[in-house]
Amino acid sequence: MAIAVSPIPAVNVAAVPQRSPLRYPGGKTWLIPHVRVWLRSVKRPRLLIEPFAGGGIVSLTAVMENLVDEALMAEIDQDVAALWKAALHFGPELAARISSFTLTRESVVELASQRPADVVEHGFRTLVLNRTRRGGILAPGASFTRKGENGAGIASRWYPNTLIRRLRAISEVAPRITFRETDGMQMLAALLGQPHDDVALFVDPPYTGGGGKRAGKRLYAHNDIDHARLFSMLADSSADFLMTYDRSLEIESLIELHEFHAVQVMMKSGHHTRLPELVITRQPTFYEADSLARELRPESARRRIRASWREPAAS
Repeated sequence: MAIAVSPIPAVNVAAVPQRSPLRYPGGKTWLIPHVRVWLRSVKRPRLLIEPFAGGGIVSLTAVMENLVDEALMAEIDQDVAALWKAALHFGPELAARISSFTLTRESVVELASQRPADVVEHGFRTLVLNRTRRGGILAPGASFTRKGENGAGIASRWYPNTLIRRLRAISEVAPRITFRETDGMQMLAALLGQPHDDVALFVDPPYTGGGGKRAGKRLYAHNDIDHARLFSMLADSSADFLMTYDRSLEIESLIELHEFHAVQVMMKSGHHTRLPELVITRQPTFYEADSLARELRPESARRRIRASWREPAAS
């Protein structure tokens, strides 16, 4: 199957506002320029649904930049879910816990061995382990960071002040974000049976199967999904969507079967291997470079982001 290269390259993550407190394996910060173009190309959605939330960068960006009115995030992993519950409902308490914590290898090992007493402690534990394990991996068997950035070791990705600032920003938009700890496939099946003219879906399943998400089993505790069923559910709905997958013959055949549209973006893995990732939509959103020129101009993008920060949050 011939798949065009997207005219929007994978952006350097340093060029995109970092909004999530999590370092998420397979995170989608690089995709944000595509998300902006996609959401501006469709009728303004009232609600963005992210059934496999993970690090949540797309929902956070869409709400904070006022690309949608509200977002609905779902995550089945209980540790990640605890972080989002704490961040959205107990932001000040979580920030205080971060501020009072002295991070050492010993304190992290002790925290990892304890059973959390409540959702704030559970969310805090998730955040600490995410920030101190190699690659942010929370799956069983993940090891702690050793050398880290500039030889800083286990604390090399622990930035208390930065994390607290991100949590405060999340608290400001929390009334516009609903979170559910649930299976994303089950939630989609229930929601897509309802009218959804004002709904958009961002679908990024962190799973592995016959080739669709190769790293899933190593990176995530929940790593199996029926790819064909997911594609069929989206095809049977009328909701606009943006979906990402590693390129594989299985996924190419599903794209052709349902007459979806896809472009590929060349990604660089942690081992510096270049891998094609597919950006899949119902409409041919990313083919015309001329229509994307505005988004590709860095200064134009920066002006829009600054403007969105000045706008009051929707009630």
